[in-house]
Amino acid sequence: MDKALQDNIFRYIDELLEKSTPDRPIWNIEKILEGKKVDWNYIDGCMIKAVLEMYAITGEKKYFDFADNFIDYRVREDGSIDGYSVEELNIDNVNAGKTLFELYDLTGKEKYRKAIDLVYSQIEKMPRTKEGNFWHKNIYPNQVWLDGLYMGQPFYMEYETRFHGNKNYDDIYNQFFQVVKNMRDERTGLYYHAYDASREMFWCDKVTGLSSNFWLRALGWYAMALLDTLDKADPSVKEPYEKMKQIFVDLMDAMLRYQDESGMWYQVVNLGGMERNYLETSGSSIMAYALLKGVRLGFLDESYVAYGEKAFNGVCNTYLHVEDGNMHLDGICLVAGLGGATKRPGTFDYYMSEPIVKDDAKGVGPFLLAYTEMLRLQQR
Repeated sequence: MDKALQDNIFRYIDELLEKSTPDRPIWNIEKILEGKKVDWNYIDGCMIKAVLEMYAITGEKKYFDFADNFIDYRVREDGSIDGYSVEELNIDNVNAGKTLFELYDLTGKEKYRKAIDLVYSQIEKMPRTKEGNFWHKNIYPNQVWLDGLYMGQPFYMEYETRFHGNKNYDDIYNQFFQVVKNMRDERTGLYYHAYDASREMFWCDKVTGLSSNFWLRALGWYAMALLDTLDKADPSVKEPYEKMKQIFVDLMDAMLRYQDESGMWYQVVNLGGMERNYLETSGSSIMAYALLKGVRLGFLDESYVAYGEKAFNGVCNTYLHVEDGNMHLDGICLVAGLGGATKRPGTFDYYMSEPIVKDDAKGVGPFLLAYTEMLRLQQR
C-alpha cells in the first residue's frame, strides 16, 4: 500500500469525523435522507467500531476521543441509552453495544458497564424460531436474516466470555449451526439472504423457507459474524469452536470463486454477468476485512492475504476518489431487506433497485476495518 493512498485514506477519515456530530453523523445517509433524528443504531455502531480500531492500530488519541464522545452522548449515567428501546426487540440495535465493551475498558466509566447489561437484557428477551434462532426483528416474526448474525452474536459471545462464564456458548454456536443447516446452498457454498421458519412470507420458497438470492453484504455480515464471534470466544471449548472455524473457511473458499478480476464482488454474488449487476463497495470491503483478519487470527492460510489485498485495492481503485476537493467512497448499496412496508421481494430486480450512495457507514465502516487490517499487515 503506497504512501499516497494511505494519506488519502487518513484524509478521508478525518474529513468524515470533522463533519460529524452525535446528532448528525455525516455517514448515516439513511437518517439524512429520511430527515429523521439519529438514534441508537447499527450504522453508527459499525462506524464507531471502525474508529476504535483506527485508535487501536494508530494510537492517535483523536480517534479515541471521537468514539468516546459519540457514545458518551447517548449513554446516560444510569446506563439507559437515548434512542434505544429493549422492547423494540430489533437485533440490529445490539450491534452498537459492541463499542461499549471497548470504551468501558478504555475509560472505566461505570455507565458503559450498565449499558452493556441493558443491551444484554434484549438478548435474553429476543423471540426465537422453532430451531432456536433469534428473530431478525419483532416485526419480522420467525425470520432469520444473515445480517442479524453479525448484529447480535459477537456482542452475545463477548458478554458470555467476559461476564457470564461461557454459560450460553451452546446457544450461540447452535444459532450458527442452524443457519448452515437451513440457509446454505450446497452447490455454491453461498448462503441465501433470509429464511422464514414459518414458510408464510410471500418472498420465501414454500418448501425451504428461503429467499431467492445471494446478496453480497448479507454474506459479508455473516462472514464477519463468524470471524468476530470466534474472536471473542474461549477456544478451549474445542469442538464447536473448531466446527465454526471450518464454516468460516468454507465460506471464504466459496466467496473466492466469485471474486471479480477487479478484486471486488457483485451485488448479487453469483450473477456477475447479469445486466445492471454491479461491483459493490460495502460487501467487498467486508470480504477484504474477513480475509485479512482471518489470516491474522490463524484461521486462514497465509496465501489468503493476496485475495484480501486484492479486494481492498479493488475498492480503492474502483470507488475511492476526489470530488470537488473532498474524498469520497462510492458504490455503496444503501439498504436491502425482505418484506416490510414496501413489500421487498428479494428478486434480482429488487436488489438492483435499491439506491447506490457514497460515504454511507455501511460501506465506510467495513472499508476502515479492512484498512486497519492492511495497516496491521504492514506492521508484522
